[in-house]
Amino acid sequence: MSQRRLNWFLLLGFVLCLAGFASYLLFAQFPLTRDVPWVNFLLFAAGFGFLFVGLRRAFGQPQQYRGKIFGPILAFLSVLLVGFFCFVVFYMTRQLPASAGAPRVGDKAPEFVLPDTNDQPTSLSNLLSTPLPNSGVAPKGVVLVFYRGYW
Repeated sequence: MSQRRLNWFLLLGFVLCLAGFASYLLFAQFPLTRDVPWVNFLLFAAGFGFLFVGLRRAFGQPQQYRGKIFGPILAFLSVLLVGFFCFVVFYMTRQLPASAGAPRVGDKAPEFVLPDTNDQPTSLSNLLSTPLPNSGVAPKGVVLVFYRGYW
């Protein structure tokens, strides 16, 4: 009787799902991957792909590959990890309380000084008093856009 080979696809799929779960701590530092964790989803998709191939090998060719018991356990744990990740990222982060000091729509904004894209200090009063380039007339209002962060 020949020795059955280890099914590396199952282990690699589970490790990729673990990496997708744990790497959010790294990717949450960057706005591109914090708001929509697309890199984590790519890792999860690759992990599920390897798990699927590993399960097909384990159940389709049981005389050649191991994994009929270990494979479904790893797949179940991977589904739990991805489910917990999605619960935290998409549901729990939306349950954060609203800021009590944030201005409401239509409220007058408080005076502020923030750096612009050239790292020059810009204030609200400066934005309201500086004439527009094409018309030479000072603007009547300023649109402020706030991006929700996870800091």
